[in-house]
Amino acid sequence: MDDESWSLSPDTRKPLPELIEDKLRQLIESGRFKAGDRLPTEPELAQRMAVARSSLRTALQRLQLQGIVEVMRGRGWYVRSTEVTGQDDVLVLDNRASEADLIEVRIALEATAASLAALRADDGEIDEITKRAKDHQTAPHDDKEELLRTDEEFHAAVIRASHNELLEQLYRTLVPKLRGFRRNSYGTVELQNRSASEHNQVAWFLKRRDEGGARVSMTTHLLGLYNDVANQTGEPVDERATLSTYVYDSEEDEPRWHKR
Repeated sequence: MDDESWSLSPDTRKPLPELIEDKLRQLIESGRFKAGDRLPTEPELAQRMAVARSSLRTALQRLQLQGIVEVMRGRGWYVRSTEVTGQDDVLVLDNRASEADLIEVRIALEATAASLAALRADDGEIDEITKRAKDHQTAPHDDKEELLRTDEEFHAAVIRASHNELLEQLYRTLVPKLRGFRRNSYGTVELQNRSASEHNQVAWFLKRRDEGGARVSMTTHLLGLYNDVANQTGEPVDERATLSTYVYDSEEDEPRWHKR
């Protein structure tokens, strides 16, 4: 394949990972890569596009969220689907939806996904989730793109482990709309440590196949993001969702949550 075909768009309004994503989508849509084809290795792709591997991985992970590519452990990246629509969204959402609205729905989806993952994930998928949690924990706190990439990879791994295709499609719709806020929210060691600790807690419950614990820990984690958004927008405290909005508060659940 000639080098010119790998040239990126000169559009300087977009971040580099989005330009890489556009190019890969174009190559798949044009038929250069078909469903089931293995993509070149990350070093080879990065060299052909003359980009950093971190930016390339971000682009691949975004395509993975859309169901276009998938990674097979020890084997590399493969084309999962050639049904490229030219947009991030699987569904069309009303643009009037606020970030708080989006996160409220995301909490419901991911809390369910965490419970299903505790029930359905195989050991390899649990190991993958644990690895993604570690990657986020060790990412440089001042590299917002890397923090965003490792955070999204962790959550995407949990979603995939739920083995619910419709839930995964709905999730793909929400994530791109929250990407800008998530990127801008990083920048402090404290926030990264909080996020990493909560990722580890989710993974801890998943390892123990604790459906209730996984649900509560994921809900608690995303409520932190939700409250950050609510504080910025000035949403009234008495109208905000809380843990009890998503998790049934029973005497049975309480001891299980505090056993750790």
